[in-house]
Amino acid sequence: MTSTVWTYIFVTITFFIYLYIGWQSRVKETSEFYVAGGGVPAVANGAATAADWMSAASFLSMTGLIAASGYDGTVYLLGWTGGYVLLALLLAPYLRKFGQYTVPDFVGKRYYSETARVVAALCAVFVSITYVAGQMRGVGLVFSHFLKVQVEVGVVIGMVIVAFFAVLGGMKGITWTQVVQFFVLIAAFLIPSIALSKMLTGHYVPQIGFISGDIHERVDALHEELGFQAYTQPFTNRSQLNVFLTMFALMTGTAGLPHVIVRFYTVANVRAARYSAGWALLFIALLYTAAPTMALFARYNLLSTLNGAKVVSIDEGETEEGEKTGQKIYHLATVGEDGTEKPIHWINTWQVTNLIQFDDKDGDGVISLHKDGKNYAEATIDKDILVLATPEVAGLPGWIVAIVATGGLAAALSTAAGLLLVISSSIAHDLYIHFVDPQASEAKRLTVARIMILAAIVVAGYFGIIKPGFIGEVVAFAFGLAAASFFPIVFLGIFDRRTNREGAICGMVVGILFTGGYILACKANVILPFLFSEPLIQPMFSNWTEGGISPESIGAIGCMLNFVVTLVVSRLTPEPPEEIQQLVEDVRIPRGSHAPEAHFDETDAEADNP
Repeated sequence: MTSTVWTYIFVTITFFIYLYIGWQSRVKETSEFYVAGGGVPAVANGAATAADWMSAASFLSMTGLIAASGYDGTVYLLGWTGGYVLLALLLAPYLRKFGQYTVPDFVGKRYYSETARVVAALCAVFVSITYVAGQMRGVGLVFSHFLKVQVEVGVVIGMVIVAFFAVLGGMKGITWTQVVQFFVLIAAFLIPSIALSKMLTGHYVPQIGFISGDIHERVDALHEELGFQAYTQPFTNRSQLNVFLTMFALMTGTAGLPHVIVRFYTVANVRAARYSAGWALLFIALLYTAAPTMALFARYNLLSTLNGAKVVSIDEGETEEGEKTGQKIYHLATVGEDGTEKPIHWINTWQVTNLIQFDDKDGDGVISLHKDGKNYAEATIDKDILVLATPEVAGLPGWIVAIVATGGLAAALSTAAGLLLVISSSIAHDLYIHFVDPQASEAKRLTVARIMILAAIVVAGYFGIIKPGFIGEVVAFAFGLAAASFFPIVFLGIFDRRTNREGAICGMVVGILFTGGYILACKANVILPFLFSEPLIQPMFSNWTEGGISPESIGAIGCMLNFVVTLVVSRLTPEPPEEIQQLVEDVRIPRGSHAPEAHFDETDAEADNP
C-alpha cells in the first residue's frame, strides 16, 4: 500500500479513538471541564503533560529548525527542556498547593485583587492564542500533505476536528486523549529515528549513532562543498546575544505557560504533582534526545538527494478543473554512477502545496543547492516539513511515512486542545463568571466555556493561515509573551512575600505590552498584511549586533522589565495584608513539617560545643 493509504488508515483509527474518548469523557460539571475533577493518576498526567508539552513546535518545527540552522537551532531544545525542569522543580508543587483552577485564579488570590485576575486572564488569552496559532499551522501542514490540499484548507479541517473533542470533554476528555496521543507521537518520532540511525550510522539507538558515528563529519563536508559554514559551527545563523536571550525567554516562558501549569491541578495532591512532573520529564526526554539525531539525518538525506538532481521535465500546475495555475512542477531524478536515473517522487506532493519550490536559474538541467546568500540557490524548502518529508527522502516504507504524519497530527492536536481550554477558562471562568453573571448555573457556565473555545479556534485558525513565522518561531513568540507576563509574577508570588498587587499589575501590563508591541511592530507586515506592507520598526541594536534583538528573543527583555517594575512598585506601595504574607509562607512549608526549633535539642548543642 502507498503511504497515502497507510496515512488514511492510521489517521482514521487514531481519530476514532480520540473522538470515542472525548464522547465517553463528556462532562456536566465545571470542575471536570477545567481540571478533570482533580483525580488523574500521576503517570497518566505525566503522559498527558508530555503530549501537551510536545506540540507541533517540538515534533515538526524544532527538528526542522535544528536541521536548517545546525548548532544554533538547538537553542529551542535547550530552552524548552531547561524551562520544563525549572517549572517542575521550582514552581509546580507550590502552585498545586495553592489549589486554584487557573493561573488567573492564583494571581487573583495571591495578589488579593480582581484587577490582577483580569490582567492575568487577558495575558493568558493573548499567550495561548499566539501558541495555538502555531499548532493550527502544524495541523494544516499534515492535512495538506496527505489530502493534497493547500495548507489553508488543511488548517480549516484541523479547526473543525479540534473543536469537536475540545468542546465536548473539556479537561477530562483532553487529558485522556492526550495520554493516547503521547504514545502515538512518541512512536511516530522514534520509529523513523531508529530506522534512519541504522541506515546512516549502523546503530539502532539514534543517540548512540549520533555520538559515535561519522555523520557529523559527512554533513560538514557537504556544507563545505556547497559553500555553507559547518553544520556544527556555532553562531552562524544567530548572534551569540540572540542565542542567549532566546534561550532565556524560552526557559522562563516555559515556566509561565498557563496550559502547562494547569496540568498540575488535575492531580489529587502535591505529592502527585511532583511525581507527574517527573514522569513528564522522562517522557519528554524520549523525544528531545532523539530530535538532534533526526535533524542531522534529515539534513544529510536532503542535501545528498537534491543537490545535483537532474531536471527530467517541468510541468505547469493545474487546478482540479484543469485550469493552468502558472506554477512550475519540477520532475527530478538522481543519477547513479552508472548513469541510471531514479525518479524522486516524494517532492511532487510538496510542490503542489508550494512547500517545496525549485527554480533552475542557470538552465543547466541540474538542481544546485550551493549557497545563495543564506539560502539554497535553486530550491526553497519550508523548514516545518523536514520531519514529515525525511522518511520519504530516505525511502522508508509507506507505513513509517504514514505514522510520522499521524504523530504530527497528535502533537499539534494535543497541545491545541490544552491551549483552547486555557482560553476558555480565562474568559468564561475568570472573566464572565466573576464579572458578568456570578450566579450562572453549571450548564450556563459550560455553554459559555464552549462558545469561547469556538471563538478562540477561529482566531487561531486565522493566524495559522497567514503564517507570521515558522511554527517554532510563532511558538517562541508565545513563550516570550509568557516570560514577560507570567513568570515574574508567579515566581515572586511564591518566593517574595513583599510583592503586592500594585507591583504585580504594573509588572504584567508593562511586560506584555512591551513584548507584544515589539513582536507586532517587527512583524506588522506579516501579522496584519491588510494594514502594513512593511515592518513598523527594525529589531533593536541592529547596528550593534547582527540582526539586532529578534522578536523571538524579546521576551527575555520583557521578563526582566517585569521583574524590575514589580519589585520597585511593590517597595513603593503598601505591603500585602498579613494573611497573604502568611499564605505565602505556608505554601513554601511542606505539609506536616514543624518549625526548626522543634527539632533543636540544647543538650546536643552543648555536647558538640564543650
